[in-house]
Amino acid sequence: MIAAREDDTHQSQGRTNCPVLTTERLILRAPERSDAVHLAALANNIKVASMMTGMPHPYTQGDAETFICHTAEPDRTGCIFAVTAKQAAAFLGCAGLSTDRSGQLQLGFWLGEPHWGRGYATEAAHALVDLAFETFTIERLHTRCRVSNRPSRRVIEKCGFQFTGIGLLNSIAVGQFSAEHFTLERRVWASLKSWR
Repeated sequence: MIAAREDDTHQSQGRTNCPVLTTERLILRAPERSDAVHLAALANNIKVASMMTGMPHPYTQGDAETFICHTAEPDRTGCIFAVTAKQAAAFLGCAGLSTDRSGQLQLGFWLGEPHWGRGYATEAAHALVDLAFETFTIERLHTRCRVSNRPSRRVIEKCGFQFTGIGLLNSIAVGQFSAEHFTLERRVWASLKSWR
């Protein structure tokens, strides 16, 4: 695991006022109770759960409802978004910014299997990277992915993150796995903002 440094920790206290983010094809908004059915249907897939640390498998509608309630807790830091298609308003998955146990701000994302390979994850990740550096007083943003998760690694690299090491993570669904860790420096992000 990467040790946190003092300047890695964002300074906001309490829940961030999470905006609605709009990209070319997506709307990222707060998860709603009506998303639970769609969330459960997409998350109840071992191909998704095996790449995540906190997602159980099988994944039920009750799990989805609990998750949605958790995202609305008033003392939560960071932002969790439902990723939806702008045109059809379809629920595609989730993405967000949250702090890990060491206080580092982390980018995370997942999409349901029917929506893989269309560039949605990169589009959502770009929007969240911008939000992170524009909203939080951080000098670097962190993310990670399972070593075998090549599509997520490509998304991470397209956002400008640099590889920093490998560590072990515990997954509710599959136990321990090896994960690659990445960091994006504010100065690098500033030079890459042309992705807009």
